[in-house]
Amino acid sequence: MEKPVRRLAACVLAALVGLLVGAPSSQAAGPLRYVALGDSYSAASGVLPPDPAAPPQCLRSTSNYPHVIAAATGARLTDVTCGGADTDDYFEPQYDGVAPQLDAVTRDAQLVTMTIGGNDSSVFINSIVQCGAAGISTGGQGSPCKDRYGSSFQDTIRTTTYPALVRALRAVQAAAPHAEVAILGYPWIMPERGGCFDRMPVAEGDVPYLRGIQATLNDAVRRAAAATGATYVNMNRVSDGHDACQPIGVRWVEPVLQGTNAVVVHPNALGESRMAAQAMRVLGLG
Repeated sequence: MEKPVRRLAACVLAALVGLLVGAPSSQAAGPLRYVALGDSYSAASGVLPPDPAAPPQCLRSTSNYPHVIAAATGARLTDVTCGGADTDDYFEPQYDGVAPQLDAVTRDAQLVTMTIGGNDSSVFINSIVQCGAAGISTGGQGSPCKDRYGSSFQDTIRTTTYPALVRALRAVQAAAPHAEVAILGYPWIMPERGGCFDRMPVAEGDVPYLRGIQATLNDAVRRAAAATGATYVNMNRVSDGHDACQPIGVRWVEPVLQGTNAVVVHPNALGESRMAAQAMRVLGLG
């Protein structure tokens, strides 16, 4: 039996027992208690409108996937997603006046979602920046980024990001022992091959290399979820063909050039809505 089905069955059973003994069911009373954690892909940095309740430096949008999920389910949302967050920011303040994200996770939480890991050790953003710079240096020809960095980015994800994800997920589960904890993978930024040098300044030979780095990151997220019993929301298949090289209305992630978001290489509103839809499908919500 799938987790969401078991959870629904438990809620129904608790409600029936409550009716029989004359006691209210805590699960049946009130909306779903939902806490959203994570980085800029969770916060929808660059997507309008901004969240007036968020610290300005977090660049959080009210169109992020947690808000979409909450609106669709009627959940009571506590959103502490923040652009630039890594797993360390679960345990310590990311900025002055911005509390550790775990402070928002209470024992009565019923659902916790996140996208996290891409900023750990600055590996993923560095790979994009370095591959972009390398691509410009060769006019989009060859594979200068792969030639220079080899497996270094992927090695760091496997040896540093993966255990950090496991630590973060276990901490969330300890803080909210009765919650469904879900971690989303990252939607594809680059296509499998070819690329679009006018919008994403990555050399043609480095397009599969950069996609491979992201595949390694998503696999680390998947493995961390499996190691901790969290729910993994796989974005690989559903986001294929919606990368930053696609036209407006098809792409879920905005390119470096000719994009529509102030924060480049991040999901647009369409991407956030599709991340929400995939999470709800996997979790059995909506």
